[in-house]
Amino acid sequence: MNTKGQRLVIYAGLTSIVLLAWGYLVYTAGTIQKISMGVDISMPSMHAWGIMDMSLTFIMWVVMMVAMMIPSALPVIFMYMTISRTRHKESDHLSSIWMFLLGYLVTWTGFSAVATLVQWGLHSAALLTPMMASASPLLGGAFLVAAGIYQFTPLKDACLSHCRTPMGFLLAEWREGKLGTLVMGMRHGLYCVGCCWLLMTLLFVGGVMNLVWVALIAAYILVEKVVPARVWLSRISGIAAIAWGLWLVAGLVL
Repeated sequence: MNTKGQRLVIYAGLTSIVLLAWGYLVYTAGTIQKISMGVDISMPSMHAWGIMDMSLTFIMWVVMMVAMMIPSALPVIFMYMTISRTRHKESDHLSSIWMFLLGYLVTWTGFSAVATLVQWGLHSAALLTPMMASASPLLGGAFLVAAGIYQFTPLKDACLSHCRTPMGFLLAEWREGKLGTLVMGMRHGLYCVGCCWLLMTLLFVGGVMNLVWVALIAAYILVEKVVPARVWLSRISGIAAIAWGLWLVAGLVL
């Protein structure tokens, strides 16, 4: 298969995966809304979780991370494609790209497991609505302020810098073989988690099943990684998040 054909296969595969993930989220959100009909969705959800609830929530987070993070990973995937073409036989080239993506998603699957536990804790404390949004302005404000402050930290800058310019990582950390490629994908995923983990907590502010909110956060993550004025964008968004969080908290006092 020539280079153009390989790119078309990758484009089609990635597009299909993202569309299927968003389709699942739309279906899940619709199902939850139907279940919540007749219930005040601004009030905490009180039913206790079972194994099925935990499992479905974990699946939801995994699919959501696929839908949100694959688009923002496209630059590094395409860069990996370019390097891989010079280092692998044609028969191994396509499989190595999918292995790299698998490693990337393995890391976000680990994040999904942690997010599931956090959501379970918040649900058990009656701090989430049926649409999985914060039922407490204080909690929502705390998430916003924490995410805003993180935008100014050296760790955020370091992780974001890596996600924006991964060429150095790919050249310095290159590993041969399927296991090596998987590890490369996982290591890159760790940088992305380090860049975005507190932004993901904002899903609890607008609602994990508020798909407009989910799409806005995903779009912001993508823009933050690719636009030229990304440093200023991070700072401005940090100030906005802090201001919004303080406003929510102030509403409890005033």
